[in-house]
Order: sequence, then C-alpha cells, then structure tokens
Amino acid sequence: MPDRDEITLRAMRFHPRVGILPHERELAQPLEVDLTVWTTPRDAAAGVIDYRALYDLVARRVEAGPLDYIEHVAADIVDAARRIDGVTGARAAVRKPHVALPGPLQHAEVVVERGHRG
Repeated sequence: MPDRDEITLRAMRFHPRVGILPHERELAQPLEVDLTVWTTPRDAAAGVIDYRALYDLVARRVEAGPLDYIEHVAADIVDAARRIDGVTGARAAVRKPHVALPGPLQHAEVVVERGHRG
C-alpha cells in the first residue's frame, strides 16, 4: 500500500433545515458530519492541510440554506474537499438523528467516498 496521511474531523455539529417534508423545511434539526481526507505524505517544508479549510467547506455547504437530501450534502462535501491542493481522496459521513420512522432509530447516515486513499 502506498504511503498516505489521513486527516479526520469527526462529529462536526450543525443545526440546519434538512429534509423534504414540510416540517423539515420549517424547523432546524441536528446534523452531524465526519470528514476524512487522504493526502500524500509531506515533509515540514511542503506544508500541511489546514483543518480550518476542511471545517469551513463543511460549514459552507451545510449552512447554504435548506438541504433536501443528506446524500447530496455528503457528495458536495467530498467534491469540495478533493479540490483542496494535496488531497487525493475524501470520505464524508452525514448523520441525521431525527428521522420520522415508525420505530426506534439512533440516526440515518449516508457515507460518500471518492478518490484514492493512498
């Protein structure tokens, strides 16, 4: 396996309007995001990925307005992360704890992964 570095921001929490049902369009609800990016190893002179840039790209997408589907949110986050110089791949997990289903449920989660891990 090629050398790679992995950076993860886990359990970023936001409170947007998310979903397609009428009550979901009106009331904000919790949303949790994990973002992992893979990079090629770098030495000190080459620099590193700024954690703030990763957090900011997630926040911009989640706070962009009403969100229809968490599948689209996860895909957009991964695509934006892959545009950062030095990122070879990315994985986003988006969790929505309040899902209207007839039984107990901790959360619904969508995971999107694209690019190379190494």
